[in-house]
Order: sequence, then structure tokens, then C-alpha cells
Amino acid sequence: MPESTTTSRAQGFSAAERAAMRQRAAELRAEGKKGAKKADELQAALDAIARMRPEDRALGERVHATITSTAPGLSPKTWYGMPAYVNADGKVVVAFKDSGKFNTRYSTLEFQDPAKLDEGDIWPVSYAIAKWSRKVEAKIAELVTTALS
Repeated sequence: MPESTTTSRAQGFSAAERAAMRQRAAELRAEGKKGAKKADELQAALDAIARMRPEDRALGERVHATITSTAPGLSPKTWYGMPAYVNADGKVVVAFKDSGKFNTRYSTLEFQDPAKLDEGDIWPVSYAIAKWSRKVEAKIAELVTTALS
């Protein structure tokens, strides 16, 4: 039976999505030195996600898809072994820390200093993700959009 090219949003990337990402990495490499660096960084982020435990990998894949579709100006890379997304200045804006990294009970989405989430004198910069849903996806898209405003 042929491999399915679709999957539910909660289960991670489909085979077609994985193939598209590999193709995009090849396109970036073909652009030359700068493109090759971006392709290698993208591949490193995808590899970091692929090494996660299955439940973390599914979350990491959905986070990756949400961030890259919401903020195409951010570039994926790894940061301390975690998938992270950098701005045009090369500064990490947001990173995904899977629960298996430090054996915690939940994964987190962590915003760094370049993220403009400021609300007065105190604001959250780390968000626990226990389970994927449309509500979680919408919240991440909103946070990333705000962080870049």
C-alpha cells in the first residue's frame, strides 16, 4: 500500500510536507553560499525536530509549520540544539524546547529579547504547550505576529 501523503494536524508533517521542505533546502543550496547556509540551518532545525520523542516531534513539527507560515521573514536554525527562528539580524526571536530536552512535563515556546511582547513592566516570554489544537496554533500565530510588530 502506498505511503499516505496526508496526516492530521496533531500528528505532525505529512510525507508531502517533508518532501517540500527537502526541496526548499535544495533550492536554497542552489542559490549559492548564503543560500547554502540557510539550507543547512533549516536542515539542522528539521533534524533537531526529527530526533525528538514522538509526542514532542508532533508538537515541534506543528510549531515549525505555524511559525514559518506566520512569519516567513524568520529563518529556522538550531540554538542550543533546539529549533529556533531568527530575524534578519540573525537574532533568535523564538525557540521551541521539547519536554524531552530537560525531562520536563511539557514543551515550551520561548521568546527572546528581540521579541516585542512588552506589556508594561512585566510580561510572559515562555509558554507551555501540552497538546496541539487549533486554539494553540492561533495563539502561537498571534504571539509570533506580536513579537515581530
